[in-house]
Amino acid sequence: MRTVFQEHSLPLRNSNGAADVSMRAQSNAALLTVEGERDDICGIGQTLAAQELCSGHAYMKRHHFRTGVGHYGVFAGRRWSSYIYPILRNVIYASD
Repeated sequence: MRTVFQEHSLPLRNSNGAADVSMRAQSNAALLTVEGERDDICGIGQTLAAQELCSGHAYMKRHHFRTGVGHYGVFAGRRWSSYIYPILRNVIYASD
């Protein structure tokens, strides 16, 4: 939590003594970003910014915006299992 969210190590390319992490180097991995309309922790557009930070092919990137979902609902509950998880599963299968 401290390294990623408080010290902003990924965008600042500082991984506390380990090798630098460059989001631009992520070119062969699928990327799925998910946002919830009512997320009070991650503001709208925050995860979408990762799409610009990663240099992968456009066809390997996908963004999903879920209406009526808060922060917890992006990862758990009925909307997660009904709407978000199937998208994640399909992204994983397509990149395999």
